[in-house]
This record gives sequence, structure tokens and C-alpha cells, in this order.
Amino acid sequence: MALNHDAACRAYPTEIKYIDGDVIYGLDGKVFTPDADKLAAAQAELDKLKYKEKRMKAFPTWQEQMDMQYWDAVNGTTTWKDAIAKVKSDNPKG
Repeated sequence: MALNHDAACRAYPTEIKYIDGDVIYGLDGKVFTPDADKLAAAQAELDKLKYKEKRMKAFPTWQEQMDMQYWDAVNGTTTWKDAIAKVKSDNPKG
């Protein structure tokens, strides 16, 4: 399995000097062997945060949202609330 660089850096923010492919080097320049459980925990944290990125891409722009809110007020509809609820349900928090 390939090393996830983001997870490694999250798990060991002060112990890693650099990563070359799947090899981690410690501050002393020697090969650093990470704990698999610690890497898995860091990966799980990152996975929980991915919903934010997905939501940001899925939400209508603020201009579109303002337009939806205007027309909802004029027409007595719930287009904006429905659109936001769909994005949130399609991309739940971790």
C-alpha cells in the first residue's frame, strides 16, 4: 500500500524531515519507520475532514444562493433550503 504523505505528516509533524516516495526520513536524515496504527489514525482524521472539501465544491456560489433566497422570498418556495440540505445530506460530516 502506498504511503499517504498527508497522513504521515499529520501523524509525525515534528519528526519528519522529508519523504521520498514511500520512504520517510527523520530529522537525523535516517530512514524513519512510522507506527502503522498512528498512520491509520491520522488517515482517519483526514478522511473525516474531506467532507468540508466536498461540500465546498458542491455548494452553489454565494451569488446563486442569494438569488435562490430572493426568489424563495418572492414565491414562497424553499429552493435555497432544499439545495443546501441536499449538499449536506450528500456530503455528511465524517
